Amino acid sequence: MLEMRPDCERCGKDLPAEHPAAFICSFECTFCADCADSLDDACPNCGGELMDRPTRSRALQEKAPPSTKRRFAG
Repeated sequence: MLEMRPDCERCGKDLPAEHPAAFICSFECTFCADCADSLDDACPNCGGELMDRPTRSRALQEKAPPSTKRRFAG
């Protein structure tokens, strides 16, 4: 199951699990659409390809909660 990180690692923008404009690499590094675009869809952490992150409906978040650990270093 995906961790569904709650924020963009580059700018800190909130990215709720139901948010459709989040991007991840194979290590689940997470970025907003604007940052993914400016990174040319390449993860700055591992060099992997950034892909659309699937969403998780609010109805499923109680059973499978997304992560609350923020990754933005500021």
